[in-house]
Amino acid sequence: MELPFTHKPGRRERHLRRRHENPLFTWPVESVEPLDLLAAQRDDHEEMIAFRDSFRALVQRAVDLPPNAGSDQVLALKEDLERHYEQACGLPEDHSQERAALRRLIDLTAKAVRRAAGQDSLALAELDDGERASAIHLRLLEQPLVADLLHPETLITPEELVATLLTAAPDELTAALELFDPVQVQDLTQQGQALIASLDAQGVDTRAAAERLLVLRAPASTTVT
Repeated sequence: MELPFTHKPGRRERHLRRRHENPLFTWPVESVEPLDLLAAQRDDHEEMIAFRDSFRALVQRAVDLPPNAGSDQVLALKEDLERHYEQACGLPEDHSQERAALRRLIDLTAKAVRRAAGQDSLALAELDDGERASAIHLRLLEQPLVADLLHPETLITPEELVATLLTAAPDELTAALELFDPVQVQDLTQQGQALIASLDAQGVDTRAAAERLLVLRAPASTTVT
């Protein structure tokens, strides 16, 4: 069944697209109902509109922040900026301008906190660690799958995680694997092997999923083509 999926979907539509007629999720395959797709697109659009209002208010809050604001106030603002950046990465349509503005504000607040730390070596070391972690976090969020996985109300259930990873585009999969520790990756690999073996027994073409499984087995050194 051909469905009117959009070019730059939001998180709800993305997950429906992953599941649509995908044997990794259900066998025999199941089609997404057109009304479910329309509802997902509507909800994604409403989330985008709400984000725009919240984004404008957050930027104004940053502009109004007094020069002598305390570290706690600046850190709270930085956390909200990073949360909005995370949300922007999962929205439908193009929000590169909003993300760029948020990145600039995040950098400015980080510099303000660093200035407030002065010469406190312990505080500066903690800031260094936090900034490295933040940089990694923001980099991974460039992949929509990561944004979907990290969303507080993620639609990707534990039962669907393996199917989701084995369906992912190469860059998305590589980024998503950085969210898991080695033990978790090993467990996901075992689940993926079992899923593929089960589908192979049903005569399902699992070649693409098997390529993704190679990345799960060796995330640091394997590239999918």
